[in-house]
Amino acid sequence: MDAFSSCASPRTTDGTIALSNLEAHIDGLELSRCRGELDSPAWSELIDLITLRAQIRGRIADYERASALAEQCALDAPADGLGLLTRARTRAALHRFDEALADLDSAERFGSPDPEVEAERAAILQAVGRYDEALALRRTAAERRADFESLAGLASLHAELGEITAAETWFDESWRCFRSVSPFPIALLEFQRGHMWLRHGDFKCARQWFEAAWGRLPAYAQAEGHLAEVEYELGERNGAIARLRRLASVADDPDYAVQLARMLAETDHLDEAGMWCEHAEKRYEQIVARHPAAFADHAADFWLSVGNEPQRALSLAKLNLKVRNTPGARALFARAIIACGDMPGTRQRH
Repeated sequence: MDAFSSCASPRTTDGTIALSNLEAHIDGLELSRCRGELDSPAWSELIDLITLRAQIRGRIADYERASALAEQCALDAPADGLGLLTRARTRAALHRFDEALADLDSAERFGSPDPEVEAERAAILQAVGRYDEALALRRTAAERRADFESLAGLASLHAELGEITAAETWFDESWRCFRSVSPFPIALLEFQRGHMWLRHGDFKCARQWFEAAWGRLPAYAQAEGHLAEVEYELGERNGAIARLRRLASVADDPDYAVQLARMLAETDHLDEAGMWCEHAEKRYEQIVARHPAAFADHAADFWLSVGNEPQRALSLAKLNLKVRNTPGARALFARAIIACGDMPGTRQRH
C-alpha cells in the first residue's frame, strides 16, 4: 500500500532555517527572563518553545528545563490560568498525568480558555488509555472548529487505536486545513503517521513518512532514529547503523544507543554493541531515578532486550502499567512476566 496522501504536501519554511530561528527566539526570551522582563504570556511561550525543541532535538535536558521553568512560573503566580495550563503540558510530557489533570482543572477555574484546556485534557486521557473520553473531547473540538490541531488530534487517536483507515482520513483532512509555513507541526504529524505504519508492521509506508518528516526537518532526531529502524528492517543495515552511531554519540536520550546496540549485536559487532549497551544502562539508571514514570516503558524494553535483566524490566513495566493502562503498557508487562518465567497466578502476584 502507498502510504502517501493524494493531498499536496504543505510548503513550509526550510527546516534548518526554522530551527535556527527557534533557537534565536528561545535565546531572546531567556535573556528577557534574566532581566525580569517577561510577562505571563511570554513565560508560557518560552516554556512551550523549549518543549518543542525537546521534541525535535530529542533532548531530555530541555524537557527538564521546561518543567523547572513551568514549576517556577506557577509558584510565582498560583492563580494564573495560563501558567497552570503551561505547567500541565510540561507535567504531562514527563508522564505526571494526575498532576497535569489537576492543573487543568485549576487552569479552567482561573479562566483559561475551555478549548485549550480540553485539548490538553484529551491528549492526557489518550496517553493514559481512556480512549472513549479522549474521543468525545476530540470530536467536540473538531465539531466546534475543524482546524489543523483538532483534526490532527482525531488522526492521532485513531492511529493509536489501530484504526488505520479512519486515521488516514483525518491525517489528510488536517493537512488540508494547515495554514502556517512552520515546518514543526507538519513534521510532527508526518512522524505520527510513520509511527502508525511502523506499529502496523508496514516498514515501507513507515519509511515514507519518517523520510518526509526528517527531510522537512533534518534535526528531527526521533524521526531519523525511527527511519534508521525501518531501514534496518528493510535490509539497509550499514546505513541504519551509521545513522544511529551519529545520533547515539550526541543524544542524551539512551534510546538510540539501545537500538544501535541491538543492531550491532545482530551483525556480530559484539564489542561495540557491549559498549553502547553499557552507555544506555548508565543513562537509564540516571533518568529513571529522576523521572521514573516518564522512562519506565523504554527502560523496561531495554532490560528486556539488550540489557537482559527481566526482573528489572518487570518492576518498570508494572510502574508503567500503573501510570497508563494502554494496550502497549499491558503488552510490555506481559512480555516482562513471560521473560521472568512467571505467569499470572503462579509464583507471585503482580
